[in-house]
Amino acid sequence: MKAVITVIGKDNVGILAKVSAVCAEYNANVMDVTQSVLQDMFAMIMMVDISKMNADFVVLVERLNKLGEELNLSIHTMHQDIFNSMHRI
Repeated sequence: MKAVITVIGKDNVGILAKVSAVCAEYNANVMDVTQSVLQDMFAMIMMVDISKMNADFVVLVERLNKLGEELNLSIHTMHQDIFNSMHRI
């Protein structure tokens, strides 16, 4: 099972490290990351393997939401099945 994490907001040092640290805390393995900085805006998409998590998926979602509030970022975490359903033609 996989999840897609998106992060958007004003660029600051350590965003990737902080999001990755939360994933590691719950044993969600970061598989792929793409990020861009456009002027002062940071945008990242992260694919994580959640099959061996040590907590429920909703706990990870809530923790990343809290991190987003702390850093003034929009962090959205979505199970891959939902992501795929939303983007089918």
